[in-house]
Amino acid sequence: MPVAITRPNPFVRKPPMGEMNVTPFIDVLLVLLIMIMMSVPIATHNTSVDLPGPCTDCSSNSAENTVFIDAQDQLFWNGQPVTAERLSEQVRYAASLQDEPMLRFEPDPYASYDRSAKTIALIKDAGANKFAFVGNAQHREFER
Repeated sequence: MPVAITRPNPFVRKPPMGEMNVTPFIDVLLVLLIMIMMSVPIATHNTSVDLPGPCTDCSSNSAENTVFIDAQDQLFWNGQPVTAERLSEQVRYAASLQDEPMLRFEPDPYASYDRSAKTIALIKDAGANKFAFVGNAQHREFER
């Protein structure tokens, strides 16, 4: 009995494969994950930071100055309008005092970021060491 051998016809096109082989993709991701895990340094040191404790000799009426920026980007020193140059002089003078007063920075929620950033840089350049942001709670719901 003769045996019929069928050969695949090289001229007949096969339909395209419908599923994608994701095994190489997963292999590459696992290798990258392992490489990232190996390259992250282990925390072998700690940094000690001296945090302030409760103030025992603080009086309730300690000297404070307030720098305020309104919605029109006008600067105020303790409620009085000032120029940037005058503000720099005031901060420089306050920083030179023996008992330096706290400088409170309180921008209006609608004051420009640029004006606020420049004012903070001006205060830093003037040499203020006691500096605090005041009124941050008013920005909690901003633009929500």
